[in-house]
Amino acid sequence: MLVVGGGLIGLLLGTACAGAGLEVAVVDPADPTAVLDQGFDGRCSAIAYGSSRVLEALGLWPEIGSRAEPIVEIRVADDESPLFLHYDHRQLGTGAPLGYVVENLVLRRALVERARSLPSLSFLARHTVRSVETSAFAAVATLTDGRQVRSRLVAAADGQKSPLRLGAGIGAVESRYHQTGIVTTVKHERPHGGIAVEHFLPAGPFAILPMSGNRSSIVWTEQNEVAARLVGLPDVAFAAELAARFGDFLGAVELNGPRWMYPLGVMLAERYVARRLALVGEAAHVIHPIAGQGLNLGIRDVATLAELVIDTRRLGLDIGQDALLARYQRWRHLDMLMLAAVTDGLNRLFSNSIALVRFARDLGFAGVHRLPPLKRLLMRDAMGTFGDLPRLVRGEPL
Repeated sequence: MLVVGGGLIGLLLGTACAGAGLEVAVVDPADPTAVLDQGFDGRCSAIAYGSSRVLEALGLWPEIGSRAEPIVEIRVADDESPLFLHYDHRQLGTGAPLGYVVENLVLRRALVERARSLPSLSFLARHTVRSVETSAFAAVATLTDGRQVRSRLVAAADGQKSPLRLGAGIGAVESRYHQTGIVTTVKHERPHGGIAVEHFLPAGPFAILPMSGNRSSIVWTEQNEVAARLVGLPDVAFAAELAARFGDFLGAVELNGPRWMYPLGVMLAERYVARRLALVGEAAHVIHPIAGQGLNLGIRDVATLAELVIDTRRLGLDIGQDALLARYQRWRHLDMLMLAAVTDGLNRLFSNSIALVRFARDLGFAGVHRLPPLKRLLMRDAMGTFGDLPRLVRGEPL
């Protein structure tokens, strides 16, 4: 199996399959040594509880979990409305948190170290795939140095602009929001208690995600022009703008890392597969970060494809066969479409101040509060533990 792209999703897929005994090659243009040597860069990910079970089933969680901060409550507020949603993990009676917040650097280090430890995984760093030719029997990838890699199946984990997706003729539906995401980290005086806050403002959501220590990760959505001005401010002025939106419920707030700026949009591949090719992660989908589910969607791609590949290999069958790819397409496509629709709809619903729309939002908040079964269902969905789940998401080994 060939995995093109050695980011979080590509390495997770490669290590999952290689850990089950499959011969895997991962090709990536970056140098993994640089990943291991760099310090905290300010970027974090929200890991749903179902995704943490994938990492645990693969033996990665002991290292990652010790650096992860559990999310035990989520509070969702609509601008200045007195109504809000409150999700509390205790309402499910399982004892499990709703999810975790983990520094991306912690995830990358754990995955690179695992990749290096697996004898059946070849990590071809500082290389790029120039072309892929497929036949009824195999796929042959040619690297930029002229080397060729032959495999039964190619997994494209090469990002939103995926050359492999384009080369396979897979179209995509794309749209840009007039919004930019600002990401940074702050320190605050008082402990956050494991509570995540999503505050919907007219320009977009302002999310406060609990990190280890008295720190929080900020995912701040603004209109493009405003975001560019904010990121360009001196530290003192930027911190003042941030504090005005953050509030004083955790005491004084100060910056604790660099700030990043990302244009926001949605991209959905028209299909997940082509001959001997499967798309995973952002090669297949990019959604709004409003619910923090982008990485979790990719992790479920990995869990599904790894299960199908390993089960097929154990039967002695071709892991690149059309039947496997068709099942992968069916299993993942609905989850992708539903989550993309929900995040897009929430962003459009909350990123405005029209009085009638605000009234409808308030009614929705009140309705969820009055229907505990619906509330528990929404919590399970946010945790990634609802629906037709692959074994890894259920916490079971491959």
